[in-house]
Amino acid sequence: MKKIKLSLASGDSVVYCGEGVFEEYSRKVADGRQIFIVTDSNVNKLYGNLVSTCFCDAEVKVIPAGERSKNPGKLLEILDRMMKSGMRRDSLLIAFGGGVVGDIAGLAASLYMRGAEIMQIPTTLLAQVDSSVGGKTAVDFKGVKNVIGTFYQPKTVVADPMFFKTLPKKEIRCGLGEVVKYGALDEYIYEKLLKNISRLYSVDFLGEIVYDCIRHKAAVVQSDERDVNGVRKTLNLGHTTGHAFELFYGGASHGDYVLIGMYYELLIAVKRGICGGQYAENLKKLILKVKGKIPVYEDIQKAAELAVYDKKNEKGLISLIVPCAEGKTEEIRLTLGEYIAELEEAVGELR
Repeated sequence: MKKIKLSLASGDSVVYCGEGVFEEYSRKVADGRQIFIVTDSNVNKLYGNLVSTCFCDAEVKVIPAGERSKNPGKLLEILDRMMKSGMRRDSLLIAFGGGVVGDIAGLAASLYMRGAEIMQIPTTLLAQVDSSVGGKTAVDFKGVKNVIGTFYQPKTVVADPMFFKTLPKKEIRCGLGEVVKYGALDEYIYEKLLKNISRLYSVDFLGEIVYDCIRHKAAVVQSDERDVNGVRKTLNLGHTTGHAFELFYGGASHGDYVLIGMYYELLIAVKRGICGGQYAENLKKLILKVKGKIPVYEDIQKAAELAVYDKKNEKGLISLIVPCAEGKTEEIRLTLGEYIAELEEAVGELR
């Protein structure tokens, strides 16, 4: 077991990583405390009995699996159920599931009685390495991802690789999208991914890399908890284009679109002379090892227009965080016209 502590202005947050941490910490929180659990239909099928055994008196709210549940209507359903169950400020809300569950449950906790304690128990690779840590909560609204949300830190995160054993390969690939992103941000993770490129889907390797990714994110969050000084913006590498494509084209996971967005933005960085050489080739190799072929999109202009809604943008310019060297990134700011032209050129290169 490994422990990562985040010391933040809003309070301390602790992440426990490793095989067996779920069993250990579920026993601790189940002792006489009122617990309310939010999970989704897929996780409930797999782990409903485990939840009942570990948290026998807990109220459980099950939402439909998938991004569509991350909406204001489902948020109000959760709050209504919390209120009817008699939840108090000293009760504990547990988000037991992937990123959608973590985001919406985290937002519910931040709003309920102006702040109830939340524990994140992420069951997907993506949620363990990224969304469960750092306190970003949100729901989607009017077709825009994460536009309604808060910063609200979980008191505890329990990241146990036991849950990876039941994940389908597409869910592992989804999480690897964020893992490869951390490889572009962190020199140690980059080297580790290259050395273990044949083991990327191994549960044992994933159990190791989760800690490394959380360690990196924790350091960034401690430097910029509320995303105000630019440090935390680096975590959005690949996300500007990834989110725009995800909104417009759909049909694939968030992690897939992070990989696709990274590849397109890497081509832009190489063309501009920001990134290149063996480093750029290695990043392409990692992306392609996980994703396979990168799609060549039609209607790229319409997809690009959705990037104007990205929260990182400033002064009407679209912000891209791109890799430039091992462990280093750079921000590119483009007008919409410039961004469309860059993407069209990337499409031409992929054809």
